[in-house]
Amino acid sequence: MTGLRAFAVFLAAALVLVWATLPARAATLIRDADIENALTRMSAPILSAAGLGGTVRILMINDRSLNAFVIDSNNIFLHSGMVARMDTPEMLQAVIAHEAAHIANGHITRRMTNLDSSRTLAGLGLALALAAAAATGRSDLAAGIAIGSQATAQRQFLAHSRAEEASADQSGVRYMALAGIDPQGAVEVHRIFEGQELLNVTRQDPYMRSHPLTRDRMRAMERFVAAYAGTFEPQPDLDYWYDRARGKLTAFVNTPKWTLARADESLTEDIRLMREAVAYHRLQDRATALNRIDRAIALRPQDAFYHDLKGQILLESRQFQPAVTAYARAVELAPSNALILGGLGRALLATNRPREALTYLEKARSLDFSDPLVLRDLGSAYAQTGQDGMAALATAERYALQGRLKDAEVHAKRASGLLPRGSGGWRRAEDIVGAARRAEKK
Repeated sequence: MTGLRAFAVFLAAALVLVWATLPARAATLIRDADIENALTRMSAPILSAAGLGGTVRILMINDRSLNAFVIDSNNIFLHSGMVARMDTPEMLQAVIAHEAAHIANGHITRRMTNLDSSRTLAGLGLALALAAAAATGRSDLAAGIAIGSQATAQRQFLAHSRAEEASADQSGVRYMALAGIDPQGAVEVHRIFEGQELLNVTRQDPYMRSHPLTRDRMRAMERFVAAYAGTFEPQPDLDYWYDRARGKLTAFVNTPKWTLARADESLTEDIRLMREAVAYHRLQDRATALNRIDRAIALRPQDAFYHDLKGQILLESRQFQPAVTAYARAVELAPSNALILGGLGRALLATNRPREALTYLEKARSLDFSDPLVLRDLGSAYAQTGQDGMAALATAERYALQGRLKDAEVHAKRASGLLPRGSGGWRRAEDIVGAARRAEKK
């Protein structure tokens, strides 16, 4: 995919046993600072009302089908098709509220009791591997867990019981009302899937298969919402951010012709210009793309994400020094955004400034260790500065994150032999070696 930062997370055979009838395949996570900012803004009041605070993040999978799910207590996964399909932020918030309810009500915790923590490299690899399973669109058959043995897989891991669905419906509506968000959005989401229970399973959306939506459930949802009837304030700020996130997403995943034909439908002028910038960038018309993003920046000069997009356009157009300037401005405006910091580090590497790049890449890694692109760039920066042990460690961590534990072990052993015994890097390398050996035994 051109533009949006995407990476594949592969099924790890030592960690996850996928149903025998389907081949393992990669799930592609879309990582974009602007879109993730919008999703964070939309989810924050919901997560707060659910008592989850800042412990849960929203990740987006590049898949046009309609689906959303949770597989641990730290991540909610949304298919890009779900983000693009919802007509209002309240509808997407209803989806997030429902998935948050599965976490808050303990539905996931009970299933994950015997699994390693998702905060570890191997654990996060497992979580994302399960996401890969869900992205096949066969969540009704769901991935089985084979931690500790190759025994019979636990089936239908992602499928929820009727009792869990009813509980999540009711809790999700309550969270929306507590957050001051119109819960009618939940009814509108259900209407999208209305009647799908009559379709052949192969024609149903994945969300329908993992979250069965019957007529009885629809009527129950209407009763839940009616119980919170009242006047809810509009969300103009979230209307803006949702239109912007959806506009950027669709500009990258649809054809430039499609985007340019619909850019005038944007909620504001800067969003229109941003969408056109993406479209012209994908058409390799650098001059027009830069013209459009510069005009968007003129309307919102303190917007870090527009400077970030400008840096991306320049970097992918091989205008490396101007890209550094654009990313540096973005970092000034958002100094704690891991994705933007990673972009600046990448641009500095492209200008043969690896020591400067290390500063920003290490900070990005400290904020979000689960970005394989940052780990790749860290490996390159360490190698270029003669720090072979740390280069091997970064490579090992990247392979571990992708579930390639045999490759990770090779590089971790090399890192362990090069780094000072007892140092933080040495301990991280030894952890990977240990995880790989345990996985091989299992």
